[in-house]
Amino acid sequence: MKPLFMNNRMFLWFVSFRHTMVGLRTLYLRKVYGMNLHPSVRISFKSHVDKTNPKGVVIGEDTVVAFNVTILAHDWATERYGAQNKITTTIGKKCFIGCGAIIMPDITIGDEVIVASGAVVTKDVPSHSLIGGNPARIIRSGIRTKSYGRLIDNDHATQSLAAKSVAG
Repeated sequence: MKPLFMNNRMFLWFVSFRHTMVGLRTLYLRKVYGMNLHPSVRISFKSHVDKTNPKGVVIGEDTVVAFNVTILAHDWATERYGAQNKITTTIGKKCFIGCGAIIMPDITIGDEVIVASGAVVTKDVPSHSLIGGNPARIIRSGIRTKSYGRLIDNDHATQSLAAKSVAG
C-alpha cells in the first residue's frame, strides 16, 4: 500500500531501490559466506540464515524467504552428526517460505512448495506441497506455483494446458 504523501514515481523508485538492496544482500551471502543461492532468490532483510555452516544452505531459483524465517544448517548440540559440517539444508525452486517459519537442519524441501507462516519444518517435504503447523504437515498436495511461490489455481492451470494441447 502506497503512503498518501508519496506520488507514484517516488513509490516506484522506492520499490526498485528495495528490490536492488535485496538482490545485493543475496549477492553478499553468496560471495562472502559462500552460500549456494541462485541469483534470483529473494531473502528478506529480517530473515536469519545460518552462518555457522553457510555452505550447507542451498536455495533454488525464484524462491522467496519472508521476514523472521530461520534456516538452520548445523546441529552440533545433539552430536547427531558427529559435529561435522556435512549437513545440507535444501530449498527447491519456485518456493515460498512464510514469515516466522523455522527450517531445521538437514531438511530437503522440494520444488514448488509453500511453507505456511509459523511452520516448523522437521522432516523432508515432497515437491508440489503446501505445508504448515508445528511440526509441519502436508495440508495440500499437487499444487503448482509460478515464480516466487505464487500459487497457480489448478482449474486455471488445467484449462491452460488443455488450450495449449489443442493449439499445438
